[in-house]
Amino acid sequence: MTKTTRPLAAVAQIVILLAVSFASTQALAEVSAEEAARLGKDLTPMGAEMAGNADGSIPAWSGKWLGAPPGITHAGNSSHYQDPYSDEKPLFTITAANVEQYRDKLSDGQLALFKRYPDSFRMPVFPSHRDFRFPERVEGNIAANAINATLVSDGYGVKGAVGASPFPIPKNGYELMWNLILPARPTREEAVYKMVLTLSNGNQVFESVDYKILNVWDIPGQTPESIEGRHAYALLTTLEPARKKGEIILSQTFINPILQPAQSWQYVPGTRRVRRAPTIAYDTPRGAGGFRVVDEDRLFNGAPDRYEWKLLGKRELFIPYNNYALDQPGVSVAQLTRTRGHLDPQYMRYEPHRVWVLEATLKPGARHIYARRVIYIDEDSWIGVMADNYDGKGLLWRSNMQTTQYAYDAQSFQARVALFHDLISGAYLADRLVNDSAPAKLNASTFEADDFTPANLRKLGR
Repeated sequence: MTKTTRPLAAVAQIVILLAVSFASTQALAEVSAEEAARLGKDLTPMGAEMAGNADGSIPAWSGKWLGAPPGITHAGNSSHYQDPYSDEKPLFTITAANVEQYRDKLSDGQLALFKRYPDSFRMPVFPSHRDFRFPERVEGNIAANAINATLVSDGYGVKGAVGASPFPIPKNGYELMWNLILPARPTREEAVYKMVLTLSNGNQVFESVDYKILNVWDIPGQTPESIEGRHAYALLTTLEPARKKGEIILSQTFINPILQPAQSWQYVPGTRRVRRAPTIAYDTPRGAGGFRVVDEDRLFNGAPDRYEWKLLGKRELFIPYNNYALDQPGVSVAQLTRTRGHLDPQYMRYEPHRVWVLEATLKPGARHIYARRVIYIDEDSWIGVMADNYDGKGLLWRSNMQTTQYAYDAQSFQARVALFHDLISGAYLADRLVNDSAPAKLNASTFEADDFTPANLRKLGR
């Protein structure tokens, strides 16, 4: 893969040129040209703090690797990603016995997991790394977005952006929320992902789904005008369990769900019919056993209009990061999920990083099973990495984690195994598992927008 040593000064120059180019629309911009010019200087090209933290546990951003790092050979979509940090050992391990020592670097959900499972839950903490970067195309997109992106529809929509998080210097919760929903991702994703729901008694429920995703937002060469408000298309075909085999869900989502609500269709083999499925949204149950809800994908990924969004600032936390060990073919799904209440901790990796903290509060009169959500977003990738979800009585109900990797071939950070912990029932769901199957194909498939239509769904059903 290609590496880069392009000086950061070049990014700053791009930002300055874009600021001049968009001067006529500056009145609509969320940040000034002077603020946007910080990208590539004291901020990374994606908007994170360039410097490390005070005690040195979080390093300065290097961005020294674009694609596979030296010494890593990646055979493309036929192989799992090698771990560039496989020789490292944990600096320390957090357990229920020493958790109070690290309380200020843990989320409420993590603290609750230690309390719920004092004998088994632990967190191995490794050295922190900030070595990977996005390609110049993505850095150029986010530099343009910094100048041009604006909120519309009372914050529940966005315009003037494409191909990367719209607001690299967020000023409020609505901007931060859109950064979470619209980060730079691979354009095409194709995989068979397994979900395993492990109940408190050890019984398990399995589901496998064939995913085909086209992120229109991320197609190279697109402009804010050419995407026509489109976000992503998905075709999800259930492979197991047998009672749901052959069920297909087609969805189309947009970057202004107020003006263009998400559209869904469903093919059910028993009826051999395609029908509109307007109820597949918000807190519609999904996944093995109906355990998680639709808008929990990637911790939050749906229409945001039932919530009020608030930026709570930044924190330094121990978060799932560089989680290559979870995907290694020598580790089976059965091994990963053999513990009750949570994934086997020996395969997890946590690192200290800075995260943005985003709070969603259910609007008066709106309905959702979660009355309050607190989401933690990695500053370097804009990927959500943890979420704490509260019920209508204000009690912490579910604590979720989204592990991540850097995908060498796609030159992008990628959401990997997702974990959903029910702190009351003791059950948990592990999603996007590929240990017993081929890894995901990123930017290697040939499907286009025409493959994500009701007409094609009818063909697939036949």
